[in-house]
Amino acid sequence: MADFQPVSTLSALREGQGITVFAAGRNVALFKIDGEVLALDGLCPHKGAPLGMGWCEDGVVACPMHGWRFMIRTGDCLDAPDRPATPLPVRINGQTIEVAL
Repeated sequence: MADFQPVSTLSALREGQGITVFAAGRNVALFKIDGEVLALDGLCPHKGAPLGMGWCEDGVVACPMHGWRFMIRTGDCLDAPDRPATPLPVRINGQTIEVAL
């Protein structure tokens, strides 16, 4: 069972944008989409670019390195369906964002 770790605060996120944080020895991409906080494994499965730095639109993030597009809620890759990103469970504890790592 994954252990929830504090990774950031709600105030660090802006609607429709992502950030990259480092927690428990790994990169985590956090997003705020339609008021909901979502997380993906922070590294693109293609070349390891930080997904949290990608361009977001309509619930999709584009990898900043090569443009692969991922559904933020599911991790599904629109450009290479066999190479999805890994979604991570999120919970909010007061003003703290916690992610299961």
